[in-house]
Amino acid sequence: MIEFRSVSKTFPDGTQAVDAFNIVIPSRKTTVFVGSSGCGKTTLLRMINRMVDPSSGTIEIDGVDIAKTEPVQLRRTIGYVMQNSGLLPHRKVVDNVATVPLLKGVPRKQAHEEALRLLDTVGLDRSLANRYPSQLSGGQQQRVGVARGLAVNPNILLMDEPFGAVDPIVRTDLQNETMRLQRELDKTVVFVTHDIDEAFLLGDQVVILEKGARIAQQGTPEEILANPANDFVAAFIGADRGKRRLTVNSSVKSAGDDLVLIDAGGYAAGVISAPGGIFSTGSSSPKSRSVSNKTSQAGDA
Repeated sequence: MIEFRSVSKTFPDGTQAVDAFNIVIPSRKTTVFVGSSGCGKTTLLRMINRMVDPSSGTIEIDGVDIAKTEPVQLRRTIGYVMQNSGLLPHRKVVDNVATVPLLKGVPRKQAHEEALRLLDTVGLDRSLANRYPSQLSGGQQQRVGVARGLAVNPNILLMDEPFGAVDPIVRTDLQNETMRLQRELDKTVVFVTHDIDEAFLLGDQVVILEKGARIAQQGTPEEILANPANDFVAAFIGADRGKRRLTVNSSVKSAGDDLVLIDAGGYAAGVISAPGGIFSTGSSSPKSRSVSNKTSQAGDA
């Protein structure tokens, strides 16, 4: 569990990025910080591994104040995945993945063997191990970045807009891969994005931030969609543009008697399964609801 208590951050130029922030991030769940550029979401993320230290307040991991832990030592126990992968261009893929284990004194052979297993985990062929980052596609580079973040088997994985620089098809693949990894590895994931659709797709807990990292609303995707806390949240998730208010088009049915959903503009937004002719939305979990991905991508935030 990660807990922020009255955390603030003011940079030397006077910019207050975070103002009296409080939250509990539960273990083994994915918490997504989402908001516009400059709202403080990346600053919050980087405080967890002490890449940025707060001006005031405390951050605890499992009840331990991280200010009492040496920053480099802390970072080597927390996975970190950033936009554009952040791979070392002069090092081969296998060496990039093994970077932190090697720094911690793991023998090279053992570190490389584990790096190869991690390539399997993130869906990359081992034949890529001896290539350099420039020889990989953007999506492959991001997968290597995820593998590197997992290399020390961290309990906590920080992901800072990791898929923002890839095309939509690759981004969807990487999002699905992230959900698969979370199901299999059971990490505490803190994910930063400016995309509300990505936040709703990946997050068990979604935290919508305003300037100064003030929490506009936090909750499950379903809770936020059903009850936006204020006009800011409604506008941010697209409720004010009718993109989130879907209705069933009873005059059209897709193959298998699925029900077609339309948005307020009359445009097809997705389908919802109706097994046996009985209308069903499936589980309340955002990871297993039966609405298609087209529906989750319907909003334009």
